[in-house]
Amino acid sequence: MFYEDLSEYDYLDNDSFTDMESGFHGLWYRPAYARLNIGWLEAGKPFTAGVVPAAFMEKLNAVQRVQWMNVCLGVHECDLCPAEEGPEGNGEVRIPGESGIAYAAPFLITHYITTHGYQPPQAFIDAVLAVDVDAWASIRWPQVPFPWVPDDAERMVD
Repeated sequence: MFYEDLSEYDYLDNDSFTDMESGFHGLWYRPAYARLNIGWLEAGKPFTAGVVPAAFMEKLNAVQRVQWMNVCLGVHECDLCPAEEGPEGNGEVRIPGESGIAYAAPFLITHYITTHGYQPPQAFIDAVLAVDVDAWASIRWPQVPFPWVPDDAERMVD
C-alpha cells in the first residue's frame, strides 16, 4: 500500500491502540489531530534513500516495543523484497509531531529503513528523537495502560 510521505492519512477514521507491554487491546478513539503518512512504500514507487542516525533507529525500535496501532487481521508482505522472502506486518505506529499533528507509519517502517535504505522526512526523524517512552508509560488513561493517547482523543469503546 503506497501513500506519499507527509500526505494526509485517510485509511481509517478511528485509531485503535494496543499496548505491547500489557497485551491490552481495544482502546478505540477518534483523533482530533491531523495524521500524516510516513513510510508507506510499494514496489515501483519512488522513495527517498539515505542514512538515518543510529539514535533515531534506537528510539523507533523502543516505540515499536510498546505501541502497536490499528492491528489488522490480514498481513502485508514487503513487496520490495523478492517474493516469499519479505517480512510481514499488520499494524502501524503513531509518533506525535508538532502541535496538532501525528505521523502514521506502517509497522514495517524499520524494515524499510534497515533493509531498503528508506530515509523518512527530517520532521519525522526529529519527532521520533523527541519521544520520551518513559513519559508515555507514566501518562496513561485511567485503568488503561496505553502510551501516548492524545488528551483530545474522543474515546469510542471501553
